[in-house]
Amino acid sequence: MVDVFSILLGGLQYNSKGRRLNLAPKASLLAASLFAVHPVHTECVSGIVGRADLLCALFFLLSFLGYCKAFRENKEGNHFSIFWVLASILLGAIAMLCKEQGITVLGVNAIFDALVINRLNILEVIQKVLHKDKSLESGGLFRKGLFFRITLLLLGGATMLCMRWRIMGTGPPAFTEVDNPASFADSLFVRAINYNYYYSLNAWLLLCPWWLCFDWSMGCIPLIKSVSDWRIIALAALWFCLIGLICQGLCSQDSHKRRILTLGLGFLVIPFLPASNLFFRVGFAVAERVLYLPSIGYCMLLTYGFGLLSKQAKKKKMLAAAVLGILLTNMLRCAIRSNQWRSEEQLFRSALSVCPLNAKVHYNVGKNLADKGNQTAAIKYYREAVRLNPKYVHAMNNLGNILKERNELQEAEGLLSLAVQIQPDFAAAWMNLGIVQNSLRRFEQAEQSYWTAIKHRKKYPDCYYNLGRLYADLNRHIDALNAWRNATVLKPEHSLAWNNMIILLDNTGNLAQAEAVGREALELIPNDHSLMFSLANVLGKSQKYKESEALFLKAIKANPNAASYHGNLAVLYHRWGNLDLAKKHYEVSLKLDPAAPGTKENYSLLKRKLEQLQKKGDV
Repeated sequence: MVDVFSILLGGLQYNSKGRRLNLAPKASLLAASLFAVHPVHTECVSGIVGRADLLCALFFLLSFLGYCKAFRENKEGNHFSIFWVLASILLGAIAMLCKEQGITVLGVNAIFDALVINRLNILEVIQKVLHKDKSLESGGLFRKGLFFRITLLLLGGATMLCMRWRIMGTGPPAFTEVDNPASFADSLFVRAINYNYYYSLNAWLLLCPWWLCFDWSMGCIPLIKSVSDWRIIALAALWFCLIGLICQGLCSQDSHKRRILTLGLGFLVIPFLPASNLFFRVGFAVAERVLYLPSIGYCMLLTYGFGLLSKQAKKKKMLAAAVLGILLTNMLRCAIRSNQWRSEEQLFRSALSVCPLNAKVHYNVGKNLADKGNQTAAIKYYREAVRLNPKYVHAMNNLGNILKERNELQEAEGLLSLAVQIQPDFAAAWMNLGIVQNSLRRFEQAEQSYWTAIKHRKKYPDCYYNLGRLYADLNRHIDALNAWRNATVLKPEHSLAWNNMIILLDNTGNLAQAEAVGREALELIPNDHSLMFSLANVLGKSQKYKESEALFLKAIKANPNAASYHGNLAVLYHRWGNLDLAKKHYEVSLKLDPAAPGTKENYSLLKRKLEQLQKKGDV
């Protein structure tokens, strides 16, 4: 980054040996330091999704440096390397493949070429174009190959767009109103006002990156619907600053100042354009990750501002202390924010104070609590998510699931019914609704819900599993086996479906078929102790005691605290005649679960038999 800022702030010059000179070492170091510690970068660095932004930024900057390398000064005068211009375009294409933002490097390179290489005065060029001045043709546009290079950049950009459309299609991605509410507003005025408000929020995140949030959608930023909204002030402040900088960048008599301000604004604005909603709808209102590249322009402008102040300030030590304070404050905020990204709980809870109106934040906090088993607290956050966004079907689905587990079936059914009414193709909600209806003994409705879920998601093994359970409850054994078989075809490691098939075949006396299914299941999931247990039961009933014993022992080794495993092994030994071993495992089973069904009776029978054998031995 020091190299990039040294070119932007000090210009592009080479010595006689062809080595680039750093004409602004202090300024470039300060700008690079400000960039390195900016807290808005935390999301890109800490989040996996941010890797795309980091890779894009890497190739973006390599493209810029490659374009700079195309220009060298020698004794014969100025010239440029077509190879490095083409290499820069290729690196820009790689940046775009990482993220669409990468294509904007071509615009940045064009601005750099015009301002730094050709030293054009943009205002003069605009005036000549408006007045159709013929001197323009022999001027900067054609001097030093600028027109040719701009043409190459345009052709490269067009090729990139064609390549992107060929790979991903010409249609834009589908987004919902909760992702970017302003883009769905009917009024052009409301859309324009809110887009500009989004820009001001992005600018504020660069200026004061204290309020950071992993998600800014779902009501986090309420729409501005009238000019009486006090937030209009933010728009006015943004454009007042931008217009002031643009005027200085175009009209200043100081060429160095014009170049710095225009380049700074170019790096600030051009990389942000794909996220601006101007060309196409984007799937967010504000996103910190899209500010990674624009922050280069911000750091450049801030550094230049400090430079101007240092020339005029009498107490330079106070200015230096202020700069150091900003660096240390940003470092502290980076450390705090990075720590929040270490765990889901901290990340989600940190967003509650920034975006309390964001339903997704409450949903994620609730989901995190539910995953940790704190259902009571999770219900509170899920309810708040549904209150903030009454059409939040995922929150309804998760809340319905928890209520179902707590046997609050009526409310669960109401929530899940509303979810599928809002989003008829929500397969998971249809399946969960079927489970609730099954629990309420509305079997026909439950079956219909399961089949609707499968209709919307063809490969849905869990739904087939639950459908099989419904058929088993209705004693439709063939249908149950077929449903579970479908589940295992779609998901061969579906242990519950395999187990239920073995148990059903065992209970209906089809021991040979149960054994075949059990062996097939263990080939696919060899370390599943529940399958070992089920197959061991079948083998024991088939009087294959040795093989059954081996499977029981293997299952107990994998899960030594399962009372039923010890109890059923004891039954096997009891049948086999190994009474001492049977007594041992009955006792272990009762120790683990004193209320184990059937184990007490079997143990009592065994003790009586042992007493009888002892009496016979005494006689």
